[in-house]
Amino acid sequence: MRAALVVPVIEELFWRAWLMRWLVNSDFRMVRLGTYAPLAFWLSAVLFASEHGSFWDVGLIAGIVYNFWMIRTRSVADCILAHAVTNAALSVYVIAGHHWQYWL
Repeated sequence: MRAALVVPVIEELFWRAWLMRWLVNSDFRMVRLGTYAPLAFWLSAVLFASEHGSFWDVGLIAGIVYNFWMIRTRSVADCILAHAVTNAALSVYVIAGHHWQYWL
């Protein structure tokens, strides 16, 4: 339950709502949500991937998709929803198939 409800909120507020903007300008409030800057886009995606341990490759793909979605929609709520759906689907897969190795 935590993976689909709490984690997406915390991570999207950090990675997309704060870090992507802070990498553009340390006064992140001056940067509009969804502002595209190549360094911010790729660095936040790589750092997001790094927190996913041995599944960094899947984390990188997810980070790229979520970053793209933030730029496209300019909505942190949409990114939270996308992240929640991803985590919920993964949770169902892990529990139903007993694939515990996907939970670090």
